[in-house]
Amino acid sequence: MTENIWQEFNEQLLAFIRKKVNDSETARDILQEVFIKIHQNKSGIQNNQKITNWIYQVTRNTIIDYYRKHKIKASELPPEELTPEKLDVQNTDFSNCIAPFIKRLSKKDQDILNAITFRKISQKEYARIHNLSYSATKSRVQRAREKLGLLFLECCDIQADTYGNIISYSQKKPNNC
Repeated sequence: MTENIWQEFNEQLLAFIRKKVNDSETARDILQEVFIKIHQNKSGIQNNQKITNWIYQVTRNTIIDYYRKHKIKASELPPEELTPEKLDVQNTDFSNCIAPFIKRLSKKDQDILNAITFRKISQKEYARIHNLSYSATKSRVQRAREKLGLLFLECCDIQADTYGNIISYSQKKPNNC
């Protein structure tokens, strides 16, 4: 089972880790640690449909462990980090919570976020479908995510730990949200 997971997730997990850790060697070390944890805990996997979520959660936790072990502190969470991907929209209750914020964006921003985040269309595929360049699509996604993050900040007080994990939130003013 671990070998199949390695073959399927090795490259994408390494790319995911490299986005969080600047050093390639460190990223490979973290990836190795992730697969050790996966191998040690594979018996705990109950539902094959949720295996991807579980693997990414193990990976995120391993990255956090790395930062804690090395006492590296992340800076304040920027608005673009307050995206559905960062906030784990796998939880349908939270997906429902995000929907009103997305509806406050322009139709163009709504379309691109919904396609890429919820319908899991790749940015390259989105670019091809909408006759856009890949770099233009990446820019549009980034701007839409920043706008979404600003809406969160406008509406909510968000508390994050030093690693950027959201630990609590509260609504600022009911009329604004």
